[in-house]
Amino acid sequence: LFSWHPLLMALAFSFLMTEALLIFSPETSLLRSFSRKVRVRAHWALQLLALLCALLGLGIITYNKHLNGKGHFVTWHGLTGLLAVLYAGGQCAGGVLLLYPKLMKNWTLAKLKLYHATSGLVGYLLGCASLMLGMCSLWFTTTVTGASWYLAMLCPLVTSLVIMNQVSNAYLYRKRSQH
Repeated sequence: LFSWHPLLMALAFSFLMTEALLIFSPETSLLRSFSRKVRVRAHWALQLLALLCALLGLGIITYNKHLNGKGHFVTWHGLTGLLAVLYAGGQCAGGVLLLYPKLMKNWTLAKLKLYHATSGLVGYLLGCASLMLGMCSLWFTTTVTGASWYLAMLCPLVTSLVIMNQVSNAYLYRKRSQH
């Protein structure tokens, strides 16, 4: 049962969420030739799948800890993981406001996009931090050793830098230069 937890969390935060964010990258997206509306829907679907995988992974590890009489959320990995999953749920709920911006009458669509992108970046980094903390666990360090461990650790680090660069270029640097 335990082995499903790392698989689902890596699928959620390393693959699905990364792909959902890269959809908006003009350099790397496979969907760059599609309309913005199609890319937004694909982003939404991938984020929802990521959240479902993360919730399932969280449920599995919680149940596994209960079966084995172990403490819940007592490590840095467990606490950041719980926070990342809860944050992802809140971020998905906030993303609904971008699908229906008329619900937020006093906010411009541009501000909603900026806040969603920057807070989403925070959530993504939180998920990557939890993955990296999980790679420092006893289970992972005995399963993955040597150069493979360093390569595995490098993956969320590099993708974090790519996503930070994408969000910065799309929202932060552009906004600053327009003032």
